Amino acid sequence: MAAKDIIFDEKARARVLAGVDTLANAVKVTLGPRGRNVVIEKSWGAPTVTKDGVTVAKEIELENKFENMGAQMVKEVASKTSDNAGDGTTTATVLAQAIFREGSKLVAAGHNPMELKRGIDLAVAKLIESLQAQSKATKDRKEIAQVGTISANGDETIGEMIAEAMEKVGKEGVITVEEGKSRETVLEHVGGYQFDKGYQ
Repeated sequence: MAAKDIIFDEKARARVLAGVDTLANAVKVTLGPRGRNVVIEKSWGAPTVTKDGVTVAKEIELENKFENMGAQMVKEVASKTSDNAGDGTTTATVLAQAIFREGSKLVAAGHNPMELKRGIDLAVAKLIESLQAQSKATKDRKEIAQVGTISANGDETIGEMIAEAMEKVGKEGVITVEEGKSRETVLEHVGGYQFDKGYQ
């Protein structure tokens, strides 16, 4: 069995934070509608050019195992955000970086990590409450198209297609985006049901 490297306290936090920073700094340039593209080298074929935070995060593996642990934790944040919300992966990554950095400073200053976690949980609950109070539901196809256009980096064709898809399936419907084999972007409506769980 291979020997394990073990580090503690500030040295451990510094190495993990270095990994968090490496991943988050690569991802955060994609933030928002004016975010920049990232070019990802591939072992074969042409490099990938993307503005999607979770795509950038998934490609990052660091040599130092402690730094890689930090990167993998933030990668998990981006992946879960993508799975649950479908967007906001870069924002989640930037928030995770800030929370980890400030939390590390407070722990180094002698604060109890579990008390910090409870404080973060309370802050999250208050933030969600505030966001829900400020949010407004989309009322019509035009507003859905506007939100879709912003999410698609200003592409009005995609925004309109999203509005059309939402109109066809309704608020509880499922929209799946798949890579096509042609150069055209097409919308296909398939009737049916989706079950969140199968037979157990």
